[in-house]
Amino acid sequence: MTRERSGRDRARLLATLRLQYPDALAESGFRLLHPETGDPYTDDRRHLVATCRSIANFSAGAVVGGPEWCVDAVEHGLEFLREAHRGADGGYRLVVDDGGEPVDRTRSAYGHAFVLLAYARAAAAGLDGADEDLRATHALLEERFRDDAGLLRSDCNPDWTEREAYRGQNANMHACEAYIAAYEATGENRYYDRANHIAEKITGDLATATDRLLWEHYTDEWTHEFTYNEDEPRHQFRPPGYQPGHHLEWAKFLGLLERYGKEDESIAVTEGQYDRARELFDAAVDLGWAGDGFVYTVDRDGEPIVADRYGWALAEALGAAATLAERADFHGDDEERDRFRDWERRLADCASAYRGPAGLWYEKRLSPEDGGDPVGPKPPGVEPDYHPASAYYERWRSARKMSDRP
Repeated sequence: MTRERSGRDRARLLATLRLQYPDALAESGFRLLHPETGDPYTDDRRHLVATCRSIANFSAGAVVGGPEWCVDAVEHGLEFLREAHRGADGGYRLVVDDGGEPVDRTRSAYGHAFVLLAYARAAAAGLDGADEDLRATHALLEERFRDDAGLLRSDCNPDWTEREAYRGQNANMHACEAYIAAYEATGENRYYDRANHIAEKITGDLATATDRLLWEHYTDEWTHEFTYNEDEPRHQFRPPGYQPGHHLEWAKFLGLLERYGKEDESIAVTEGQYDRARELFDAAVDLGWAGDGFVYTVDRDGEPIVADRYGWALAEALGAAATLAERADFHGDDEERDRFRDWERRLADCASAYRGPAGLWYEKRLSPEDGGDPVGPKPPGVEPDYHPASAYYERWRSARKMSDRP
């Protein structure tokens, strides 16, 4: 049964990518597609995060043995990442136009985490030169972004001076994701160690001050900054409050760290990751599950700040539930395995509400109080169905792990 499940999720991943290919490929870089029509947006800006996410998507398709066009799309994206986004000093520009001219030269910590992810996924897919670029990006992160706490510092100007005395969990969460992918691609423990260190700090040490919940914003000394952006509740990358969706992503990443820690005897395993991953999943449900998705943000008292349901949070819940079902199976915890499988089914049943007529996912659905209408992403956009593709990729991997057990 689990082998059949993995086959279905492989098909779902490739179907998601087929909706993108070839229309998302511009003459240079990738274009965002509209979820209602499937037509490319006419905006000529290219966001670093979207470029990297598209590379990661098609690389996953290549890893699962998808059609040759998956590799073609990865090569297309890598060329643009190297030639248009990358500057002479090795850093990456946040936004460029379709000709490679800089629009926003910010050295984004969040963006560079996705650069590492893109090269890691491409290396796993066997793309030429991706392993060298992976090592170079790791060195860049070590030199330019790693702070005294061993975490990523904030966004920088083109000369690498910090823009503000800020630290954020979001950039670090995606750095953790990227380092896990780098470990998967290379088997090198240094990448696992980096991912594990970030996870321990964010989901362990720092969470002791917030009843084990995960705050988003900190000072440059990693002190909680509870008033940050409180006047911008809909900020695209740094909204105030707790984000249930990020608790779900962390649940997935802790499950993956536990998986590889148990498989590789050379790794010093952090105890309790399975329990902490389940705790974070359940916290996300308590904070944000609304029956049709997860509210975007809640305040420190648990009241919604922005009650819109974002598609990415639902997709991440799907991937987290699959990962935790696999980890429960590993631990012989049948009750928890069945519970997370039930969550997979419930979440999958909700997914159709977030897909537009073209099959692509909307960015969000407004809260019922605001009409519940679906809303597509605004250009230049950072979401080329990366979260749904990641969910199906992880469901494929988790089901295969379970099916391989005696």
